[in-house]
Amino acid sequence: MRARADRCPGVLRPWVADDGLLVRLRLVGGRLPAASLARLLQVSAEFADGSVYLTKRANLQLRGLADHAGALAPDAVAAVESTGLLPSPSHELVRNILVSPQTGHAGGRADLRPVAARLDALLCADPRLARLPGRFLFVLDDGRGDLIDRQSDAGLVALSDTEAQLRIGDDWGAVIGLDDAAARLAELAAAFQEARGEQPDAPWHVRELGRPLQPALAADPRVPAPSGPLPFGSVPGGTHVHVPDGVLTPDQGRSLMEHTELVVTPWQGVFIPQAQEANP
Repeated sequence: MRARADRCPGVLRPWVADDGLLVRLRLVGGRLPAASLARLLQVSAEFADGSVYLTKRANLQLRGLADHAGALAPDAVAAVESTGLLPSPSHELVRNILVSPQTGHAGGRADLRPVAARLDALLCADPRLARLPGRFLFVLDDGRGDLIDRQSDAGLVALSDTEAQLRIGDDWGAVIGLDDAAARLAELAAAFQEARGEQPDAPWHVRELGRPLQPALAADPRVPAPSGPLPFGSVPGGTHVHVPDGVLTPDQGRSLMEHTELVVTPWQGVFIPQAQEANP
């Protein structure tokens, strides 16, 4: 049994690595304004190793930052804040919301971007939820099946453009309306936080609780089969650019600057929505 809290890094709680401090920036649904990426590359060039790293949760990391007694220097923190990617210092560790990258651009049964944005706002507005483990993960599949095989703590799968079925740990929950989905997910997170307690060995995940948060239900017949990772290259709604080993170098990063909106994917890639692609 664990006897410590999780140590997932953030900007204000960096990880001490062999090459310096490592910080992680959470992106809701992987959404990344190109202007924020441009600024982050500048920050990395000044304070880190020059590159930006993509994670399997579609977040970003910087490596090789100077270690000031286990923390970043104030000027480094201010520089990271200037990217716009740290909207809530108090809740930075818990904004773990993975969403189908193409949602709202092509395919899928519903555009889950508004659900994800509303969920993020609800999380950041609730002081209790700042104490969620940094490993607690929301997974929102828009019905195409690309994330349905991802293990989550709370999430949903769209069944239509108005309905979704909740995921609660390894189990299925109720079928709900999408207009109520963000609130229901935030309620699940609050219920987990209450059930886990505050002890050093408190569970990090819903599946580790001694009893289920809610009774398990059967999967709705409309739940899709897993579709697998998004392939690289031209795909419906845009282009999925491969980032080898998840290391976005300055040169590759600059090649993305002509686009306005980017979506980091959990497969070491960046999805460029077609509507945002520059004309030849």
